[in-house]
Amino acid sequence: MRIVHFELPADDPSRCIAFYQKAFGWTFEKWDGPMEYWMVKTGEGPGIDGGMMRREQPGQPPTNVIAVPSVKDAVTAVKAAGGKEVMPIMAVPGVGWTAYFRDTEGTTFGVMQFDANAK
Repeated sequence: MRIVHFELPADDPSRCIAFYQKAFGWTFEKWDGPMEYWMVKTGEGPGIDGGMMRREQPGQPPTNVIAVPSVKDAVTAVKAAGGKEVMPIMAVPGVGWTAYFRDTEGTTFGVMQFDANAK
């Protein structure tokens, strides 16, 4: 099985939307349902899309990993959008390069640049 959807908890949905739009170019569409919820489109091709809702409880996860073409460029973009690096770039041998951050809502996430030659 693989992850096919994610949910981002947000204290301030507008701020969260602005962060992910600026850092990764994601789009958000308000869901026309019984609760405050946004559908998140992360791009075209392989990958997953998800949703965002107001944080319901302190410490509410998730942690997801986002595929990027360049971890170095992602570090720059995340910091420029107001994110904070919590684990610097490191190799995952035979898989790629990763780093972890906290976004403007305090949610931890990672990025992965796939590279079978990473050591």
